[in-house]
Amino acid sequence: MTRNDSRRYLIAYDIPDDRRRARISKALGSYGERMQFSVFLLDLNPVALVSLTDELEDLMDSAEDALLICDLGASHDANQRSITSLGRQAELPKPQSFVI
Repeated sequence: MTRNDSRRYLIAYDIPDDRRRARISKALGSYGERMQFSVFLLDLNPVALVSLTDELEDLMDSAEDALLICDLGASHDANQRSITSLGRQAELPKPQSFVI
């Protein structure tokens, strides 16, 4: 059986501290693909999203750091997504299938 509850998220951050920025980048990289220096694209099910959000909140300084999570829709439904890239093209990751 395939899980269809994963959604595609675009996550961008503005972290002034080098050490925190490196830790947050590493955490995001373990869940998805880097699209630009501070932008990641991730396919996450609800449990993974909560887990990642908790991990990022633990790494952040809420007074200095900013992180934006944009829900782009169901990761399995490419017809519902629209992503436009200008300049050097980054390769978009293919949606992952989950099998239980």
